[in-house]
Amino acid sequence: MMLLSALKLGNGSSPAQNSTRSISPNNSTTNSQFSLQHNSSGSLGGSGVGGVGVGGGIAVGVGGVGAGLNSSNGVGGGGGNCTPTSLQPQSSLTTFKQSPTLLNGNGALLDANMPGGIPTPGTPNSKAKDNSHFVKLVVALYPFKAIEGGDLSLEKNAEYEVIDDSQEHWWKVKDALGNVGYIPSNYVKPKALLGLERYEWYVGDMSRQRAESLLKQGDKEGCFVVRKSSTKGLYTLSLHTKVPQSHVKHYHIKQNARGEYYLSEKHCCETIPDLINYHRHNSGGLACRLKSSPCDRPVPPTAGLSHDKWEIHPMELMLMEELGSGQFGVVRRGKWRGSIDTAVKMMKEGTMSEDDFIEEAKVMTKLQHPNLVQLYGVCSKHRPIYIVTEYMKHGSLLNYLRRHENTLIGNMGLLLDMCIQVSKGMAYLERHNYIHRDLAARNCLVGSENVVKVADFGLARYVLDDQYTSSGGTKFPIKWAPPEVLNYTRFSSKSDVWAYGVLMWEIFTCGKMPYGRLKNTEVVERVQRGIILEKPKSCAKEIYEVMKKCWSHGPEERPSFRVLKDQLALVAQTLTD
Repeated sequence: MMLLSALKLGNGSSPAQNSTRSISPNNSTTNSQFSLQHNSSGSLGGSGVGGVGVGGGIAVGVGGVGAGLNSSNGVGGGGGNCTPTSLQPQSSLTTFKQSPTLLNGNGALLDANMPGGIPTPGTPNSKAKDNSHFVKLVVALYPFKAIEGGDLSLEKNAEYEVIDDSQEHWWKVKDALGNVGYIPSNYVKPKALLGLERYEWYVGDMSRQRAESLLKQGDKEGCFVVRKSSTKGLYTLSLHTKVPQSHVKHYHIKQNARGEYYLSEKHCCETIPDLINYHRHNSGGLACRLKSSPCDRPVPPTAGLSHDKWEIHPMELMLMEELGSGQFGVVRRGKWRGSIDTAVKMMKEGTMSEDDFIEEAKVMTKLQHPNLVQLYGVCSKHRPIYIVTEYMKHGSLLNYLRRHENTLIGNMGLLLDMCIQVSKGMAYLERHNYIHRDLAARNCLVGSENVVKVADFGLARYVLDDQYTSSGGTKFPIKWAPPEVLNYTRFSSKSDVWAYGVLMWEIFTCGKMPYGRLKNTEVVERVQRGIILEKPKSCAKEIYEVMKKCWSHGPEERPSFRVLKDQLALVAQTLTD
């Protein structure tokens, strides 16, 4: 199990100084998202052909289309049920010159002048009166059990009032009984923005390959999920069928000119949940009827084990089987207070610069992303030091690739998805101005459903080991190092990009050693001469072109991780469509 640490870029300021500008798609929400139209005083519009709310609140409902102007707080009327229909021209939609706030077919807010901003009728939020302009309300997506004093337990789907959201990862909330405490912010979502997340079958930003892996595990006919499509703003239904043999089919959920959703043009519905409900009872052109979703969504790790907790007492940890051992010491599986699975790295004395790392660990618990291994905390009050992290059941990516070479080597889509997941985690570090220094397959971990997460970022700064030491005293692995590191020991996000290209090569060779048996001195000579790694046999030309960009001689010529993430997503879309 790997250790989490980091290197801060720039003038050496503390990473905590950047915490107020950290952005996380799951938990950075401005107050305006909770308090919509709070200067308004409109009312509900009628159903059918629309109605006008008292106080100037206009609510238009053409065939059930609902829209509320920003200046009026009007809410459109409800629409009809999902019925088989044929496509007909539609010319009666009312348009607005202003920029109204609307609800889409998933129950989420849209701007009518933005792409996809046509309101969809019959959404769960379109008929209910919105009280969120009085209080900030969130809904729990996952259960949470409070163990530390000051925390508050969450019940899935229950509503909570936000009292203090000034901290990024832990918010103070109040439940329906008046109990107050801290909860992990990535476990909730603003009620006003809650869309498909409320449904068990929605898995969000899950790749095609991970969806297939998830659905095949149960081997159940009709098992399905809905996920975000590789095309932005669209959704895909992934369905497991056994006819004629066990496989997963993928269907794009489309919209017609009236804004209705369909999988087959003969069967259109006003909302995606209505569409799913229809196909539960009718195959309607699908391989089979929709029967069940796989299981509850995996619960994400929290940023630390509790609010403002990074120091962990050894007595709180129950140590279990050994997961591995190495230069730092033994890694064992553990449970914190008998409830949360962890990996515990028991550090050998003399293997790292302890004082520096312990200071850094206080900040590192606050870094949180679905593709970063979460650091929960440290046991620093005794020796040896314990490093406590999120548990990843399949261990290092390098070993995983080598163990499953026979099944992975021909699955280009799955291997590319692993690359994309790592690029997402690295884009997060890049955005927060952190350098990894030792990005490689051995320093990534694999969990359930082929989830890949980056670990050990910044570790080289604290390692006391000759394997990572150059003649200048700076620590880095030679075979993953770019020219500017070999020559001048200049580290940056762009040196991480070079290493990422090598990691991609490792993935598409299923764990082969870069440069084979060449000595480090020979590798340095080849890099200086501009000789790069050859294309792996199982790698498409488009993917190898991305690798080569990572190995551009000058760091300024290499793409950022943000660009790499988007480029690889386009390649994946091209190869799988």
